[in-house]
Amino acid sequence: MLKILHTADLHLDSPFTGLTPEQAARRRAEQRALVQRLGDVAARERVDLVLLAGDLFDSGRIYRDTARELAEDLGRIDAPVFISPGNHDPYDAASPYALPIWPDNVHIFTSAAPAAVELPGLNCVVYGAAFLSERQEESPLTGFHAPEDGRIHLMVLHANTEGAGYAPITAAQIADSGLDYLALGHIHRQSGLQRSGDTRWAYPGCPEGRGFDELGDKGALLVRVDTEGVQAEFVSLCQRRYEILDVDLTGALDPAASVLAVLPAGADRHICRVRLTGRYNLTAAELTAVEQALEERTWAHQVQDRTRPPEDLWARAGEDNLTGLFLQTMATLCEQDPEDEELQLAVRFGLSALEHGEDVAP
Repeated sequence: MLKILHTADLHLDSPFTGLTPEQAARRRAEQRALVQRLGDVAARERVDLVLLAGDLFDSGRIYRDTARELAEDLGRIDAPVFISPGNHDPYDAASPYALPIWPDNVHIFTSAAPAAVELPGLNCVVYGAAFLSERQEESPLTGFHAPEDGRIHLMVLHANTEGAGYAPITAAQIADSGLDYLALGHIHRQSGLQRSGDTRWAYPGCPEGRGFDELGDKGALLVRVDTEGVQAEFVSLCQRRYEILDVDLTGALDPAASVLAVLPAGADRHICRVRLTGRYNLTAAELTAVEQALEERTWAHQVQDRTRPPEDLWARAGEDNLTGLFLQTMATLCEQDPEDEELQLAVRFGLSALEHGEDVAP
């Protein structure tokens, strides 16, 4: 049995927009420590190979020590490591991959067409290719077919099964490849083990979320290949998770308490976006209380107020005064665009101003 550790899309030195400068710097340091955790898994599981399917760096512009630390950490892994540069970190003469820092156990593929590395001791062949620029319109699998010679045939590739522009590949090409396992990178969500023809393939997803489009647990795939086929097991690696929580405040007595009630275990290590929904007149003081509660219970957070005024609020539109005229005007605008969140906020804030800043009873 051949045991493989497969991951991709580390995006080292990401900017982590949306966090404070201090938090962003902390996250970048945690990203670099990710490779050490990868090495711990490789040692614990006694893997035969490590396949890194591209976008290890977020761009060609990285902090001075990042590439060197990565090379040193990969050098500590007691197994061959194969890297397929991606669209964020394409191979060229100026890329980190061209530096003379990579240890003997690390092989970096440097051509757009698949190249082969034979590993007689493991009875396998590892193929791989590289992005040479940020866009690659041609498919790296065009015309590729591994020989039927009794060996295990693997490929590590940064490629896109979902569209053009980034080394596009199709299910038919994967099926025709003759590979036992195709280790892919580029798509940041885990695909689970897939099958095209007799070839198994997978995206492990990114091992650390970098924003609210990359939610939940993240990690790598531990892949086992033998005469019975291919199996893959998810291994968690992420230090922090991004989570989105929807909190319906309809009928709530204490918005802050309602928010704290839905926070997941370990929220003090994670980055949470809380979306407040439902029919509720949220005051500025209540919103501040929510922010303060989250400040104490999460590592970082965002709050989005998507609440809407209670239905009976509009009954005051019949009053023969400035408040009634304001509500009549806003009701007409809200009917024209009921999903406009800014209009809903304008109703509450405008009414609060008309009432001299006092809370508006639901």
